[in-house]
Amino acid sequence: MKLQFFRVACLAMFSTALFSVNAFAQMFSTAAGNTKFSATTPLENIEAENKKSQAILNTATGDIAIRMTMREFAFPNKLMQEHFNENYIESEKYPTATFSGKVDKGPDFAKDGDYDVSATGKFTVHGVTKERTIKGKMKIEGGKITINSDFEVALVDHKIEVPQVVFVKIAQVIKVKAQYVLAPKK
Repeated sequence: MKLQFFRVACLAMFSTALFSVNAFAQMFSTAAGNTKFSATTPLENIEAENKKSQAILNTATGDIAIRMTMREFAFPNKLMQEHFNENYIESEKYPTATFSGKVDKGPDFAKDGDYDVSATGKFTVHGVTKERTIKGKMKIEGGKITINSDFEVALVDHKIEVPQVVFVKIAQVIKVKAQYVLAPKK
């Protein structure tokens, strides 16, 4: 009888410990992340926004993946949007941009707070993959994780060609701002 009680007690403690670890080691995601970019020059104001970026974060491993459909970028000018998709990004051929990597020295996901973070991984745009470290801020609060980052993408790094005729109208280094509010994945 004592042995059976001991087994049940050990099983209960093990289950409680396992549940406690898994309470914070889970998947967080969004399908409504916000990614904006600016290719503005003194001659042309070029900006676009994608409100359907997807992101997933595994707090147990620090693995993070982001995916966005290029055709979801909305421009204030429809002609710019058409040129972006057909001439520069070639959305038919390269429909998505992705980042797949790992959060470097991740924060304590069990504690609310603001953290400086970076993630290192593979960044793919226009069919060209580059190893990148992207810095940002992470806020953990109320069971959600908000990630903000600002970074730059050089067109030449991803073989995005700009015709000489419009070369001075489009920045050769694109400024990107991203915000993803992640909730526990069910």
